[in-house]
Amino acid sequence: MLKLEEEARKFMQDNLVIAEVMTADFYEARASKTAIFPKEKALEYLALGLTSEAGEVAGKVKKLIRDGKGDKKAIASEIGDVLWYCAMLARETEVPLNTIMQDNLKKLHGRKERGTLKGSGDNR
Repeated sequence: MLKLEEEARKFMQDNLVIAEVMTADFYEARASKTAIFPKEKALEYLALGLTSEAGEVAGKVKKLIRDGKGDKKAIASEIGDVLWYCAMLARETEVPLNTIMQDNLKKLHGRKERGTLKGSGDNR
Protein backbone atom coordinates (compact mmCIF):
# COMPACT_ATOMS: atom_id res chain seq x y z
CA MET A 1 0.00 0.00 0.00
CA LEU A 2 2.89 2.38 0.77
CA LYS A 3 4.21 2.10 -2.80
CA LEU A 4 0.82 3.03 -4.19
CA GLU A 5 0.68 6.11 -1.93
CA GLU A 6 4.17 7.14 -3.07
CA GLU A 7 3.18 6.72 -6.72
CA ALA A 8 0.03 8.79 -6.13
CA ARG A 9 2.05 11.60 -4.50
CA LYS A 10 4.55 11.58 -7.37
CA PHE A 11 1.73 11.71 -9.91
CA MET A 12 0.13 14.62 -8.07
CA GLN A 13 3.40 16.55 -7.91
CA ASP A 14 4.27 15.82 -11.53
CA ASN A 15 0.85 16.97 -12.67
CA LEU A 16 0.69 19.98 -10.34
CA VAL A 17 -2.19 18.55 -8.35
CA ILE A 18 -1.71 20.26 -5.03
CA ALA A 19 -3.34 18.50 -2.11
CA GLU A 20 -1.73 20.67 0.57
CA VAL A 21 -0.87 24.28 1.14
CA MET A 22 1.75 25.24 -1.43
CA THR A 23 5.04 26.48 -0.03
CA ALA A 24 7.25 29.16 -1.51
CA ASP A 25 10.02 26.59 -1.97
CA PHE A 26 7.71 24.25 -3.89
CA TYR A 27 6.44 27.09 -6.09
CA GLU A 28 9.95 28.37 -6.80
CA ALA A 29 11.21 24.90 -7.74
CA ARG A 30 8.24 24.15 -10.00
CA ALA A 31 8.18 27.59 -11.59
CA SER A 32 11.88 27.33 -12.42
CA LYS A 33 11.09 24.41 -14.73
CA THR A 34 9.33 26.91 -17.01
CA ALA A 35 12.15 29.48 -16.99
CA ILE A 36 13.30 30.17 -20.52
CA PHE A 37 15.38 33.32 -20.85
CA PRO A 38 18.95 34.32 -21.71
CA LYS A 39 20.97 33.34 -18.64
CA GLU A 40 23.72 35.87 -19.37
CA LYS A 41 21.13 38.65 -18.97
CA ALA A 42 18.99 36.97 -16.31
CA LEU A 43 18.73 39.84 -13.82
CA GLU A 44 17.95 42.41 -16.50
CA TYR A 45 15.44 40.15 -18.24
CA LEU A 46 13.66 39.21 -15.02
CA ALA A 47 13.55 42.78 -13.66
CA LEU A 48 12.06 44.01 -16.93
CA GLY A 49 9.55 41.16 -16.94
CA LEU A 50 8.57 41.94 -13.35
CA THR A 51 7.93 45.59 -14.11
CA SER A 52 6.02 44.68 -17.26
CA GLU A 53 3.73 42.28 -15.41
CA ALA A 54 3.27 44.74 -12.52
CA GLY A 55 2.21 47.27 -15.16
CA GLU A 56 -0.39 44.82 -16.43
CA VAL A 57 -1.79 44.50 -12.89
CA ALA A 58 -1.91 48.30 -12.64
CA GLY A 59 -3.63 48.59 -16.02
CA LYS A 60 -6.38 46.17 -15.05
CA VAL A 61 -6.91 47.96 -11.74
CA LYS A 62 -7.03 51.31 -13.57
CA LYS A 63 -9.77 49.98 -15.84
CA LEU A 64 -11.64 48.70 -12.78
CA ILE A 65 -11.53 52.22 -11.31
CA ARG A 66 -12.41 53.92 -14.60
CA ASP A 67 -15.23 51.64 -15.66
CA GLY A 68 -16.52 50.75 -12.22
CA LYS A 69 -16.29 47.11 -13.14
CA GLY A 70 -13.53 44.74 -13.99
CA ASP A 71 -12.29 41.24 -13.95
CA LYS A 72 -10.66 40.51 -10.60
CA LYS A 73 -9.72 37.02 -11.78
CA ALA A 74 -7.72 38.62 -14.61
CA ILE A 75 -5.97 40.80 -12.02
CA ALA A 76 -5.21 37.70 -9.96
CA SER A 77 -3.80 35.99 -13.05
CA GLU A 78 -1.44 38.91 -13.61
CA ILE A 79 -0.40 38.76 -9.95
CA GLY A 80 0.56 35.15 -10.66
CA ASP A 81 2.85 36.37 -13.43
CA VAL A 82 4.39 38.90 -11.02
CA LEU A 83 4.95 36.06 -8.55
CA TRP A 84 6.72 33.99 -11.21
CA TYR A 85 9.17 36.81 -11.89
CA CYS A 86 9.72 37.35 -8.15
CA ALA A 87 10.48 33.66 -7.71
CA MET A 88 12.91 33.62 -10.62
CA LEU A 89 14.63 36.78 -9.36
CA ALA A 90 14.97 35.15 -5.96
CA ARG A 91 16.58 32.15 -7.63
CA GLU A 92 19.00 34.37 -9.56
CA THR A 93 20.03 36.21 -6.39
CA GLU A 94 20.52 32.83 -4.72
CA VAL A 95 18.21 33.82 -1.87
CA PRO A 96 15.21 31.49 -1.60
CA LEU A 97 11.83 33.13 -1.99
CA ASN A 98 10.87 31.68 1.40
CA THR A 99 13.79 33.53 3.03
CA ILE A 100 12.86 36.75 1.25
CA MET A 101 9.28 36.39 2.52
CA GLN A 102 10.44 35.78 6.10
CA ASP A 103 12.90 38.68 6.03
CA ASN A 104 10.24 41.00 4.63
CA LEU A 105 7.79 40.11 7.41
CA LYS A 106 10.49 40.70 10.04
CA LYS A 107 11.22 44.11 8.51
CA LEU A 108 7.54 45.07 8.39
CA HIS A 109 6.84 43.88 11.94
CA GLY A 110 9.89 45.81 13.15
CA ARG A 111 8.56 48.95 11.48
CA LYS A 112 5.16 48.35 13.06
CA GLU A 113 6.72 47.99 16.52
CA ARG A 114 8.69 51.23 16.00
CA GLY A 115 5.63 53.00 14.61
CA THR A 116 7.33 53.63 11.25
CA LEU A 117 5.05 51.74 8.87
CA LYS A 118 3.89 55.10 7.52
CA GLY A 119 6.48 57.30 5.93
CA SER A 120 9.11 56.80 3.29
CA GLY A 121 12.64 55.56 2.97
CA ASP A 122 14.23 52.15 3.24
CA ASN A 123 15.72 52.53 6.71
CA ARG A 124 12.72 53.27 8.93
